[in-house]
Amino acid sequence: MTREQPTSEGTELGRFLRDRRARISPAEAGFTVGSGPRRTPGLRREELATLSGISVGYYIRLERGKETRPSASVVDSLARALRLEEDEHEYLRGLAALAARIAPEPPTAPSRTVRPGVKLLLESLRPNPAHVVSRTGDLLAANPSGLRLLTGIEEWPARQRNLARYLFLHPTARTLFHGWAAQVRGSVARLHALAGTDPDAPDLTRLAGELLLKSPEFARLWERYDVKVHAYGRKTFHHPEVGDLTLGHQTMELEGTPGHRLITHHAEPGTPDYDALVLLDLLGSQPAPREPASSRDETTSSST
Repeated sequence: MTREQPTSEGTELGRFLRDRRARISPAEAGFTVGSGPRRTPGLRREELATLSGISVGYYIRLERGKETRPSASVVDSLARALRLEEDEHEYLRGLAALAARIAPEPPTAPSRTVRPGVKLLLESLRPNPAHVVSRTGDLLAANPSGLRLLTGIEEWPARQRNLARYLFLHPTARTLFHGWAAQVRGSVARLHALAGTDPDAPDLTRLAGELLLKSPEFARLWERYDVKVHAYGRKTFHHPEVGDLTLGHQTMELEGTPGHRLITHHAEPGTPDYDALVLLDLLGSQPAPREPASSRDETTSSST
């Protein structure tokens, strides 16, 4: 995830174009498929150039990183030819803007500070689970049920708590989320969207580097260049403490922050799902069990 410089493999823009070109069949694009074998998965460069209304040579230079300043109209034509959805189209625009930078600003680590007013908002949402995350999914703050909903994450040090890390590396995540595969695809898609506009971000490079080493599933999904992000919907949890529950969820950007998001879950009052949230909030409000004095004494004596 280095800054956009042409290489033998092209730029991030070129790699994204190749990935999406390979996903569209000639028949889908309206081309007549001959009887002979095709070596190229999806569309050929010539076919995509024709659909986009640009020259083949220009398109080849784009994929190879030799051309890094496509106009807005070219980007929009490519997006239509590749049948990109809104999130993906915006991602392509970001890649094109990034590729055109000559002297990029050095990346800085974003602030992790959560404003007091936002923390009060988290409390006001109880018993509905809510938490604040950074642009890479670091868990920065949560109300009691918001933390308890992610079973076992409280066992990790605060600086280690991250939604993507939890999904891929915590042993409980696979059984907690109904449809875990969809959850991890969405997580990687959000990180990919960030990589398209700020690939050298230190928070992103550290997290992605760790997950590439530790999770084969993450490595496989990272190669797919999916960028569509779902900011609302419904999720079902198989929670070991309160049982199965289905919750609505909504994600909101917090203005005036370096990409912080507020993620909330909710259920209709009077329903079993809401009753489960009340219990979850109660469990999350209980203080953590203290270590027995005898155990502390033994630890102290053994270390002296």
